Amino acid sequence: MKRFLATIVLLAATMAAYGLSQRRKPDTLAFPLESVGSKIAGWTAIGDEALSPGVLKKLLPTSYLSRRYRKGSQELDLFISYYAQQRGGEAMHSPKHCLPGGGWEIWQHGSAMVPVNGRQIEVNKYSIQNLGRRMLMFYWYQSPQRIIASEYSGKVYLVWDTFTSGHTAGSIVRFSLPDEPGATEEGVEFAAKAIPEVERCLGGSSKN
Repeated sequence: MKRFLATIVLLAATMAAYGLSQRRKPDTLAFPLESVGSKIAGWTAIGDEALSPGVLKKLLPTSYLSRRYRKGSQELDLFISYYAQQRGGEAMHSPKHCLPGGGWEIWQHGSAMVPVNGRQIEVNKYSIQNLGRRMLMFYWYQSPQRIIASEYSGKVYLVWDTFTSGHTAGSIVRFSLPDEPGATEEGVEFAAKAIPEVERCLGGSSKN
């Protein structure tokens, strides 16, 4: 009897998962990610980079932007990975899981409040290091509907959006710069200008 009930539960879960996947509707970008401004908060783009086939196979993005900016003698790396729809196993990868694999140690993690059009948006702020090199990394999850910092909240919203609209498109936005005096202020200022740029590409009005 127990085995029969377990089979029924498993079958019901499979059918529910299939139903949810059928509700998901792929979206398209309003503007290509490459149209993100080449000048942001005093930083000037110095080139876009292509991801390796191995990284692309792992991330499976619909579209992405990997761009380096420069301000004086400092450089900043911006990365945006966009997914037209998210499914189990294809959702966005959290940097806190990917960084250790790349040799980076997270020695401090927290958040920062970014002012955008009269509202305060919370983003993640991590202090990372690799072979004595220290960087400050900011990242957040951005969709046409909202901007969030929490991976857990992202999963909850993914289920909600699947049930209510079927639109699950979203992106992860992250950038890093040298962890030196004034880096937090520089990062917040860059994020404040980058968020509207991403919002324009996604098409919509994100709310935190």
